[in-house]
Amino acid sequence: MVNRRSYLKRLAAVTTVGTVGGLAGCSGEDEPEDAEQTEEEQTEEPPAEITWIMNPAQEEIDITVQYQPLFDYLEENADVKINGQPTASYSGTVQELRRSEGGDRVFADTSPGAVAQIPGEIDVTGMRIAYGAEKYFSLITTTADSDIEELADLEGEVIATAAPTSVSGTLFPLYMLSNAGLDIGNAPGGSPADFEIRASDHTTARKQMIEDDRIAAAATGAFSTAAHVPQEQFDAMSEDFVDISVEYDSAGEREPELQLLAVSEPIPRAPIVSNAAWDESLKGELRQLMIDAPQEAFEHESQELLAEELGVDPALLEKDESELTEAEQDSVELVEDHGLWFSGVAPASVEDYDPVSNLGQELGLEWSDL
Repeated sequence: MVNRRSYLKRLAAVTTVGTVGGLAGCSGEDEPEDAEQTEEEQTEEPPAEITWIMNPAQEEIDITVQYQPLFDYLEENADVKINGQPTASYSGTVQELRRSEGGDRVFADTSPGAVAQIPGEIDVTGMRIAYGAEKYFSLITTTADSDIEELADLEGEVIATAAPTSVSGTLFPLYMLSNAGLDIGNAPGGSPADFEIRASDHTTARKQMIEDDRIAAAATGAFSTAAHVPQEQFDAMSEDFVDISVEYDSAGEREPELQLLAVSEPIPRAPIVSNAAWDESLKGELRQLMIDAPQEAFEHESQELLAEELGVDPALLEKDESELTEAEQDSVELVEDHGLWFSGVAPASVEDYDPVSNLGQELGLEWSDL
């Protein structure tokens, strides 16, 4: 993708060459057309290459498309080129960070659990905030026609979860299940004693529960399932969710309807981190750019252009929901879901993620072994 900074540089280069050529012609001097570059052109450094390790959360999301507005903003305001590097899992993101060496210019968007896992190998750039909210939630849900009425009913059942080290998709759900009296055994590193886990990602967990009668419940971040749960269920279960969660306003807007079984306590939102061994002023410059970024830096230029990039007919975005087929509705939701889920980056440190570290202790985890 050609961004504004790259375009202006190219335009400036063309203008400079044209000006030099015009002056040479006017001077009457017999210079060759391929006149030598100016000293400034000869010494111009290429943009610094930055690797951005990208943490997957939902299967259907092309995370490089989702993050493009932020990458464009950084490239427009600093002499850098951002190279997105998606990984296959949460653990894959942590492994890539562990491989980073002193000279590696690396940022990453990670799960909050990564801060507890490798605090000495990363610096916390900031906390991603969603429209003012610095906390988010984990949910356990079941289908509307399920016989499951409370967490204790999940004994002997199969629960679909996100990745084993996902804070909202596995760890907080395990904590809630344990508090409900279920034996979580050696999970997440091993198997629970009182139920079975089927781990994947937040989207797949939700879809598996809806489509497979053998799966009794799904444990996910609220961003995956809250839109399927009527608001009145949150009103009855969690005042914190109603007051804090950005997902509350859209709760119950999507089909099929799901039944809410549990809501976690507020969780610190996921961070952006960097390679702790990278010691260069550019790192601080990029961090400050992210913290100072206006909300527009996190938004796509238009929903129509985003739809085209995803291969979706932009005309579908103008239709009333009642006019859409099921497949068309899925396409519209795909475009909506590719919007960057956070609207800013707030200053943060490792200490801001102490609640996640404390959760690990409650579960008896050795974070470094995960």
